[in-house]
Amino acid sequence: MGNMLEEMGYSKNDRLVILHADDLGMCQATLTAFEKLWACGGVSSGAVMPPCPWFPGLTAFMRDHPDVDMGIHATLNCEWDSYRWGAVSTCDLESGLLDEDGYLHKDPAKTLEQASPEVVSAELTAQIDRVRKAGIEFSHIDSHMGALFFSTYIEDYVKQAIDNKVPAMLPRVNAVGIEGLGFTEEKMEIFEPVLDELERQGFPLIDGILMMPLNQPEGQMEIAKKLLSQVPVGVTHFILHPAEDTPELRSICPDWPSRVANYQTFMDEELRAFLISERIHVIGYKELRGVMRAA
Repeated sequence: MGNMLEEMGYSKNDRLVILHADDLGMCQATLTAFEKLWACGGVSSGAVMPPCPWFPGLTAFMRDHPDVDMGIHATLNCEWDSYRWGAVSTCDLESGLLDEDGYLHKDPAKTLEQASPEVVSAELTAQIDRVRKAGIEFSHIDSHMGALFFSTYIEDYVKQAIDNKVPAMLPRVNAVGIEGLGFTEEKMEIFEPVLDELERQGFPLIDGILMMPLNQPEGQMEIAKKLLSQVPVGVTHFILHPAEDTPELRSICPDWPSRVANYQTFMDEELRAFLISERIHVIGYKELRGVMRAA
């Protein structure tokens, strides 16, 4: 970890955070929120969902803002009841990727049950190709709902990142907050040898994973400060799901109040002042990509 920080120009004891906007392109409200947050420094990275209806809108934004730190939120699931999307690689119900209506499964566990590693690899490749063909020089890959963190799929997740010379969001075994996002102790014991080998090869790993809640819209400024105060030495992937308050968002997401609160909280100058007071440095995935490519 110390070497990675120093290669980016920091000391080995510095605390760095990637303020990361998930679910971009899921609906229009995510795009306008991200555009405003990026402009004011409220976020330092984001990730787009290639199968989603507003992917073309994100593509148009990136054409006008090519320097934005944008990754791929690899998407194997569609969790909503009345707003659905399918796969990029196939329409075949026999593939295992899709439910009986032709949409991606709501639950990652259902994907794991029905979709082979080969089918998932083809879908991940198709999503990466879609982003590349749109002209987006993506900074990293991460996983919607953690669906690629199953041991069945994670090998290809890592391989795709290495082949494309970008980081994949992966934590160290002892990363702060790891237990809150489904990285159980049992799962990390399985991954530990792989993660250790990746780090020896110069693959950047994350020291903290923290996320703004989606079930608690009230008091999010204090929640954000409390979470950010937990940022450890090294690099933390800090997740928010920002969206502006629109009729479309309200009709899609039961958790829309928290998504709007995420957006409003990180638009506030008070939070940026707090980061300065905590001596936390804000970076994006492009910095990690640079270290990885140098290695």
